[in-house]
Amino acid sequence: MTLRAVFKSWIDHYFSDEEAVILLVVLVLGFAAVIWFGRMLAPFFIALVIAFLLQGAVSWLERRGVPHLLAVILVFLGFLGMLMAMAFILLPLIWNQLVSLVQEAPRMFASGQQLLDDLQERYPNLVTPDQIQSWIGVAGREMTQFGQRALTLSLASLGNVIALIVYLILVPILVFFMLKDRDTLVAFMVSLLPQQRTLMTRIWQEMDDQIANYVRGKFIEIIIVGTVAFLTFAFFGLPYSALLAVMVGFSVLVPYIGAAVATLPVAAVAGFHFGMTDEFLYVVLAYGVIQALDGNVLSPILFSEAVNIHPVSIILAILFFGGIWGFWGVFFAIPLATLLKALVYAWPRGIKKRQKNEAVESLAEE
Repeated sequence: MTLRAVFKSWIDHYFSDEEAVILLVVLVLGFAAVIWFGRMLAPFFIALVIAFLLQGAVSWLERRGVPHLLAVILVFLGFLGMLMAMAFILLPLIWNQLVSLVQEAPRMFASGQQLLDDLQERYPNLVTPDQIQSWIGVAGREMTQFGQRALTLSLASLGNVIALIVYLILVPILVFFMLKDRDTLVAFMVSLLPQQRTLMTRIWQEMDDQIANYVRGKFIEIIIVGTVAFLTFAFFGLPYSALLAVMVGFSVLVPYIGAAVATLPVAAVAGFHFGMTDEFLYVVLAYGVIQALDGNVLSPILFSEAVNIHPVSIILAILFFGGIWGFWGVFFAIPLATLLKALVYAWPRGIKKRQKNEAVESLAEE
C-alpha cells in the first residue's frame, strides 16, 4: 500500500463526516485566536473564567426563588468585596513579606554557606571543598539573576501599574454583563455555529459540568489549602507565612509537581529560621500532613466526578499548555486534557462507510 493510499484511508476513517471537519475547523480557529490574540484579549478571558466561577452561585440563588437580576447583583457585590479585600489587605501583606525576604536573602545565603562549611568539617569524605565552592558559585549566580530580574521588574513597574488599573476597571464590568446577559451571549455564540452540530453538542454536554466542577473545585482547593497553610505557619511562628501560604495554595494547580516544588522554600525558610531543631521538624511534618490531606481527602471530595486521566497525560498537558499560555495554561491543563480525551472517544470514525454498508445490507435483505 502506497503512502498516498494510507493517508487517504486515514482521512476517510476520521474525516468522512462533514460535522467532524467543521468541528476540527472550529477547534483550530479557537486555539489560533487564543494563541495569537491571547495577550490582547486577556481581560476578556479572565472575566470569562471569573464569570464561569460565579455562575454557580447565581444559579444557586435562582433555584431558591431569587430573581435573576437580584441574584447577579448580590453575587457581583460579593465578588467586589473579595476583590477589595485582596487589593487592600492580602496583596500589601504579601508584597511586604516579599520585600523582607529579598532583604534577608544575603543573610540566608551566608547562613547556608556556614552550614556547608560545617558539613565539610563533619563529613570531609562526603563533602569536598570543591563541591562546596561549586554549590556556592551556583547559588551566587542564582542570587545575581534574581536581583537582575527584580530590577527589571521595578523598571517596568509603570507599565504593570497601568495594566493593573485597566484590568481592575475592565474585568469587573465584563464579569457583570457576562452574568447579567449570559443567556443572550450564549444564544449569540450558538447562532454562529452550523445548524448541524450534533457532535459538538454531545461533546459540550459531556464537558460542561466537568469543566465547571473542576474550575470551581480547584478555586475552592486553593482557598482551603492556602488558608490552612497560613494558619499552620502562623501557629509555629514561621516568617513570611502569608507569602509561603499563597505559594502552597497555588501549588495545587500543578498535580504531583507543585507539592514537591513548594516543599523546598517552606523547608528552606523553616531551616534558616529555626535551624535543625524540633520546631523545624514540626513545621515540615505539619506541611506534609497538609499535602497528604489535600491529596487523599480534599481532592477526591472536590473532584469525585472528574474523568480519570493518567498521570503521564496530566504532566504532558501541564508542560504543553503551560508553555503556550503560562499560568492560565497550567490552570486549565486538566480540563483541556479532559476535552482532548472526550474528543478522541467521541470523534466519528468511518461513519460514511458504516452508513453505506448498512444501507447495502438493508437493501439486500429486502
